[in-house]
Amino acid sequence: MWLGHVGALAVVVGVVVCWIYRWRNPRCDGKLPPGSMGLPLLGETLQFFTPNTSHDISPFVKERMKKYGPIFRTSLVGRPVIVSTDPDLNYFVFQQEGHLFQSWYPDTFTEIFGQQNVGSLHGFMYKYLKNMVLNLFGPVSLQKMLPEVENTACRRLQQWSCQDMIEVKEETANMIFHLTAKKLISYDSESSSENLRKSFISFIRGLISFPLDIPGTAYHDCLQGRKKAMRKLKNLLQERRTMPKKQQNDFFDYVLEELQKEGTILTEAIALDLMFVLLFASFETTSLALTLAMKFLSDNPMALKRLTEEHEAIIRKREDADSALTWKEYKSMTFTFQVINETVRLANIVPGIFRKALRQIQFKGYTIPAGWAVMVCPPAVHLNPAKYEDPLTFNPWRWEGMEVHVASKQFMAFGGGMRFCVGTDFTKVQMAVFLHCLVTRYRWQAIKGGNTVRTPGLQFPDGFHIQIWEKELQKGKIHVHLDGQT
Repeated sequence: MWLGHVGALAVVVGVVVCWIYRWRNPRCDGKLPPGSMGLPLLGETLQFFTPNTSHDISPFVKERMKKYGPIFRTSLVGRPVIVSTDPDLNYFVFQQEGHLFQSWYPDTFTEIFGQQNVGSLHGFMYKYLKNMVLNLFGPVSLQKMLPEVENTACRRLQQWSCQDMIEVKEETANMIFHLTAKKLISYDSESSSENLRKSFISFIRGLISFPLDIPGTAYHDCLQGRKKAMRKLKNLLQERRTMPKKQQNDFFDYVLEELQKEGTILTEAIALDLMFVLLFASFETTSLALTLAMKFLSDNPMALKRLTEEHEAIIRKREDADSALTWKEYKSMTFTFQVINETVRLANIVPGIFRKALRQIQFKGYTIPAGWAVMVCPPAVHLNPAKYEDPLTFNPWRWEGMEVHVASKQFMAFGGGMRFCVGTDFTKVQMAVFLHCLVTRYRWQAIKGGNTVRTPGLQFPDGFHIQIWEKELQKGKIHVHLDGQT
């Protein structure tokens, strides 16, 4: 009897040891990149999510680059992953989208963004949804939207100037959410009795957190926030269906038209998931970039001076100084686009872009097994000292003479390949127009906050609080300017 128990225990131990060995040494018909798979099931997930306060490449990636080189293997949330900090492999992955690789994100992301979210769809369905979005946020539509973007920015800035202090990240997020929700679903956040954005606040806190769905965790709150937001969006769509035929000229109109077409491939679930992603991505990423831009400009008087000169010159060239911003003027903002590019290069709002290998691939002597994930790491590219001199310094002038509107091996803040972010133009319009209204009419002073933390996504744990005032109000008053003079 005793010997039987010992024998059974030995078998169990043997199975466990074999399993751990297989976990740490995955089978591969070739040579895997070097690296560690970490603990069984957990992998190196905890190390990946460890917070850091630097703008530099995360310690998780930097330490492994130093130890293993620019391409290494790991395991995150239970999946084997090849991490690429190599520009050539990154470019290859993006160019082979739909052939050797396809968009992929961990199951936790799919739970958050929806089973039918645009990032999880491929082929014709993805192209179909991409064209739907471009119909609303493409260059042609943005030209018509420009006056509304400018009016929104001017109105909010005027409101903020009447307050003793504002928190930039929160206020810019509210501003952009108001504009985007109005264009997408004719939702007026200022007059509605229900605050739709509150659902997204809890959602944001857990978006990039450890995937533990237990009450009290950030991830659980995130999922609950999604449920509330999706319920609201579904109710709004149902209300629109029952309304008398009346065009609102928003995205819901387009969706309802598509849903009513015979033989349509669009479903209500796909449409709602798309709406959810668009609402979140538009205000969260852009507000982070705007907040960081204002922080960088606060700390760099020369860059602020050059930016202000560019926008004041635009106004001086007008016949009527008070006329609205034109598309031609927007396209002329050369230094502004340099500021935007430099901001998003340093921001690295998206710490990783995931793809999945559709078949076994050989690259630079390494084998990427079929089914494995590949995480393209933009921060390692954007902060590479071999490409960007003094990479942690905010220097918009480094973009002089360079193309600032395309992705490349060395710049992928908006993705790359066929999945280049469809909201890129919308983001740049909002940032450029906001900065135009800001520097031509206002001054501001940092009060507190402005520190960032990555977990691994970018956050402002203490916010960024400023005081803002109209330039015309300077007469007869003494204020501390950004250059330290009074």
